[in-house]
Amino acid sequence: MKRRKGKSGVDKVVLAFSGGLDTSVILKWLQDTYGCEVVTFTADIGQGEEVEPARAKARKLGVKEIYIDDLREEFVRDFVFPMFRANTIYEGEYLLGTSIARPLIAKRQIEIARETGADAVAHGATGKGNDQVRFELGYYALQPDIRVIAPWREWDLTSRERLLDYAKQHGIPVEMKKRKGSPYSMDANLLHISYEGRILEDPAREPEESMWRWSVSPEQAPDEAEYLDLEFSRGDIVALNGEGLSPAHVLARLNQLGGRHGIGRLDLVENRYVGMKSRGCYETPGGTIMLRAHRAIESLTLDREVAHLKDELMPRYAALIYNGYWWSPERRLLQGMIDASQETVNGRVRVKLYKGNVTVVGRDSSTDSLFDARIATFEDDEGAYNQADAAGFIKLNALRMRIAGNMKSRG
Repeated sequence: MKRRKGKSGVDKVVLAFSGGLDTSVILKWLQDTYGCEVVTFTADIGQGEEVEPARAKARKLGVKEIYIDDLREEFVRDFVFPMFRANTIYEGEYLLGTSIARPLIAKRQIEIARETGADAVAHGATGKGNDQVRFELGYYALQPDIRVIAPWREWDLTSRERLLDYAKQHGIPVEMKKRKGSPYSMDANLLHISYEGRILEDPAREPEESMWRWSVSPEQAPDEAEYLDLEFSRGDIVALNGEGLSPAHVLARLNQLGGRHGIGRLDLVENRYVGMKSRGCYETPGGTIMLRAHRAIESLTLDREVAHLKDELMPRYAALIYNGYWWSPERRLLQGMIDASQETVNGRVRVKLYKGNVTVVGRDSSTDSLFDARIATFEDDEGAYNQADAAGFIKLNALRMRIAGNMKSRG
């Protein structure tokens, strides 16, 4: 016998659930406000925290259908690696660690909604940020008729204090951290960890050293450099120091190595899609190494015009991901072109890690290198390149400027 639908026809909702204060309150609020059954979904995408407590929390709040999925390999293989094939950075600095995780979470939520017969999905993103857009664009792209519930745009629990009061009134267990002041708003996955709030809301103040979790300060990094050998196949890293590794294991290992050498810290004021400027700090040690190494192997294996075209299109591609358009037809179109360019991006790159820096010290491709030492040499090229050809090349390229100069000189 089918249960009678709750408020506004909602019978069952799939909630993206971390088990923290916000989503725990949202779970209870959905049950009380919408009178519906809640299915919880917790994604393990390498945030570095135990996800099983979310199961216990959901059970205590009366949830019967609980999903906890290990998505680490899918996250890196199908989202992070494709993004890095484009050398993607937003506004010149940001490696899009939060942005790239949202389309995967949205995808799995929709899959669970179909598996459980849910007619709605819900998330814990606020009405001020980018994540609400990223989640919901994903939901609608994958299931156009899905009902979306965004509690932060509906309720009056607009502060941490109100959330805590609500939790106390309804017997929701909250794990309080023993530290002064409110904690930073943090988001973590295998690609990065981000920090917002507290003193970061003043762009003039330097972040506290105690804030950083994944990396040592460059000043405290080892005094001896460390070398890494990275092997690429079709634009993706497949081996580190001669050891074949899966995508998730590659990134996890690079995070560890990069963090040890103080690599990947970023303090950024960025332009949110909703219109405001926001200051955030990021740690992306593995991604920083990956980007530098990928550009190095492309410098050896990509045609000049292909490489330059990729660089021209990259800011548009980055904006699509930042703004939540991963599932859009234009992003898919660009991805097809980017992936086609990576057929020849094969070989090895050697990098040196030292005091917060990643330096490329060597690159090699025995199968796809376009570097011809006979032509590039400063020594005798034995006729491989006729330097006299450059005269005509230069004159033809100067023709329009010579014409303009002659016209100007004649008045």
